[in-house]
Amino acid sequence: MRLILLGPPGAGKGTQAIRLVEKFGIPQLSTGDMLRAAVAAGTPVGLKAKAVMESGGLVSDDIVIGIVADRIEEADAKKGFILDGFPRTVAQAEALDKMLSQKGVKLDAVLEFVVDQTALVGRIVRRAEEAKAAGQPVRKDDDPEIFKTRLEAYNRDTAIVAPYYKGTGKLKTIDGMKPIDDVSKAMFAALA
Repeated sequence: MRLILLGPPGAGKGTQAIRLVEKFGIPQLSTGDMLRAAVAAGTPVGLKAKAVMESGGLVSDDIVIGIVADRIEEADAKKGFILDGFPRTVAQAEALDKMLSQKGVKLDAVLEFVVDQTALVGRIVRRAEEAKAAGQPVRKDDDPEIFKTRLEAYNRDTAIVAPYYKGTGKLKTIDGMKPIDDVSKAMFAALA
């Protein structure tokens, strides 16, 4: 199963990714984690990324695609993978499609978690309060002002990726406002 998870921050992608990992036995791939691992491993693409990052620049789409290409070749990703937080732009989606095609790999689905964005802010505030009450650290991005900035960036840059995948016939929309178990049921039904 090869999947992409789309949706604004706080839509439940991380929660549902854990359930997908458990059900299908495939890794959840975060571009940030992959980037750090490639740099630490000193791979050719990791060395390119390190040079860019050390100069204070943003890592190019080509480098990120190279890191994804290397990562999906690893043994644990042979049966499939979940890309969470990538692609973030249509250019990245097109580059990802091209790379996967060159490898003879096809995406099974792109799951978009559709949510009421005003309700999301309340969800994030609750998540921060629950973490505090449980004595856990509050995620830096659960600050309402930081969250609103991330949401604006998502709406400006990433929301256009869903229509791109709709055009490919791969997009499946999931109501992300339902209780977690209901979202999971809808997600697994969409993948059946």
